[in-house]
Amino acid sequence: MPSFDVVLEPDLVELRNAVEQANKEIGTRFDFKGSSAQVELTQQGASQRELALLADSDFQLQQVRDLLLARLAKRGVDVRYLDLTAKPQKLGGDRLRQPVAVKSGVDAETARRVQQLLKASKLKVQGAVQGDIVRVTGAKRDDLQAAIALLRREVHDLPLAFTNFRA
Repeated sequence: MPSFDVVLEPDLVELRNAVEQANKEIGTRFDFKGSSAQVELTQQGASQRELALLADSDFQLQQVRDLLLARLAKRGVDVRYLDLTAKPQKLGGDRLRQPVAVKSGVDAETARRVQQLLKASKLKVQGAVQGDIVRVTGAKRDDLQAAIALLRREVHDLPLAFTNFRA
């Protein structure tokens, strides 16, 4: 049966390059001279990654965040992969640290939403959750292509990718 997978997977090489470019620019900019501002990329599990924005003040933290977002956009990494909702944490002295989670893998809520969209569309396709992907199967390739178009139109808050298209 024809099928495709709905995944949520950032390009980690480009993400790492954007972080390195942001740190390089922070090191050369005059307004960051003598500060401890930087961006760190850490891996917390097999597939969980997190960025840490470090700065000496709220203003510098905002500048580091804007700089990182500009570098990500320049490298072609969608900023919707980042969860920027966490509050900055106070470290020793005046230093601040803002954790930024990097979204990877379709979570249960998003998978349920994808399945509901497919059912409500009356297309002859089925969605099945398999770990952190959603496998969509159907009898015809045209139905699968219509399902991809539907998901691109309806899911705006996540940069979903469609892989493993088999006819």
